[in-house]
Amino acid sequence: MTQNFEEIYERIQNAKIKAGRNDKIFFTAVSKTRTVEEMREAEKISWVDFFGENRVQEAEGKRAAYPESKIQWRLIGHLQNNKARKASEIFDCIDSVDSIELATRLNRIADELNKQIPILIEVNTSGEVSKSGVAPEKFSQLLDFVVTQKNLRLDGLMTVGPLTDDEKKIRNSFAQLRGIIENARASTGLTMPILSMGMSDDFELAILEGSTMVRIGTLLFGARFYSTK
Repeated sequence: MTQNFEEIYERIQNAKIKAGRNDKIFFTAVSKTRTVEEMREAEKISWVDFFGENRVQEAEGKRAAYPESKIQWRLIGHLQNNKARKASEIFDCIDSVDSIELATRLNRIADELNKQIPILIEVNTSGEVSKSGVAPEKFSQLLDFVVTQKNLRLDGLMTVGPLTDDEKKIRNSFAQLRGIIENARASTGLTMPILSMGMSDDFELAILEGSTMVRIGTLLFGARFYSTK
């Protein structure tokens, strides 16, 4: 794993040089389906900033088995409304807010828990119906609502690139999110430092388009093996 990370780190640095950037790129280790033992090894790597989990139930078991983790855990998968309370208790950040209904529920739960929940709004810039996220044309309405919710802290935006080998389409998807967040920063006055885009197959393109957080699993941990039972 350490060797994998060194290769990823070098690729990130090269992408930053190509983009003319010297800012920090946050690194989320996508730990879905991974064991707690693998996560412990990943946390030893000093440049891993977060764990990213897709499912609330899976993360609940891992947090119970790994209470000594010192880094934050982010929910990067789609969140069903009926799991919002449990997610609010388990995760340090929720990166997949995509509706007014979900934002309303999270804000109410946060109030009951006497806490503020850091969130990202997920935007579907790929246009693929299989992907979650608010449609770009409906983003402003969701943004206007979220910024009025005192128990939610909007830290930025997230997207998942399109499933294609066409680099132009991938970069256009990321560039669109960059444009959206730039407009949102201007209209709200919020810094929104996190632009979460780029995964194992496309993180270098995402960095070229302004990503400040990449989410990488397969390249770090190796290929996943799913049970057929």
